Amino acid sequence: MGTLKEEAMAFQPKITRNIAELDKVHVALPTQKREGVGQDGKPFNYTVVIANGEDYRVPDSVLNGIKTILSVKPNVQNVKVIKKGTGMATEYSVVPLD
Repeated sequence: MGTLKEEAMAFQPKITRNIAELDKVHVALPTQKREGVGQDGKPFNYTVVIANGEDYRVPDSVLNGIKTILSVKPNVQNVKVIKKGTGMATEYSVVPLD
């Protein structure tokens, strides 16, 4: 058992990364729903995949992009998510890798 000081010094807040940070994303990764609170104080829901022990947020537009790819090429196993922009102006492109 440690002290409060030791716990505080070792503490690392849990962060949610963005799916675009991954080199490739296997479409069979399990998803989970999370709930957050926006800067305006309003709650919102979002989807994450867990890869390498870390949470990666999956924007709705990425889910839609993967859906579009799978409708044309249902056997795709991996995709790459490309992020352009920041904040509300962020755009995502999804590219099949196989």
